[in-house]
Amino acid sequence: MQFNFINNTPKELIFKYIAEHLHSLHLKINKQDNTRPWGGFFVIEEQDTLKFINIYFPELAGLLLKKQTQLSPKILVVAPQKRLSWQYHHRRAEAWKLISGTAAVITSENDEENHKQYINVGDITQLKQGERHRLVGLDDWAIVAEIWLHTNPNNPSDENDIVRIQDDFGRQKSPL
Repeated sequence: MQFNFINNTPKELIFKYIAEHLHSLHLKINKQDNTRPWGGFFVIEEQDTLKFINIYFPELAGLLLKKQTQLSPKILVVAPQKRLSWQYHHRRAEAWKLISGTAAVITSENDEENHKQYINVGDITQLKQGERHRLVGLDDWAIVAEIWLHTNPNNPSDENDIVRIQDDFGRQKSPL
């Protein structure tokens, strides 16, 4: 999926094109949210996880499927010059793959942000449970395939498993 949306492409149009593309790949959308201040996301039905991995993460298919853990696929849509919160998770690890646009990632083992690492289309970032991270939009819309690797099978991760250390949009910081 190489869309090359320019920075002034309306968000609604981007979401429309991505939804049509996911449908063309026979990936079922469980939920979509274009109300996030940084962009938004598509949650793919978990029954389509294997198909999603084969399309977006074929180089990690053996590793991801060998882990014997619940996996949750998503597509992130990051607006130009926007940053997701500086955060980590207690109940999941993640894998990201930039599939269109430009982006950078920041990671750290502690609460101190390191320098931005610019990523190219096709680059994969693997994040460990508890690793601090932030996805950063650059000059145009970034489209990122994401897999959640749930680390607690009895309590899978969800949107409440975000520990925010810093947030550009004033959203509540999570208690540490």
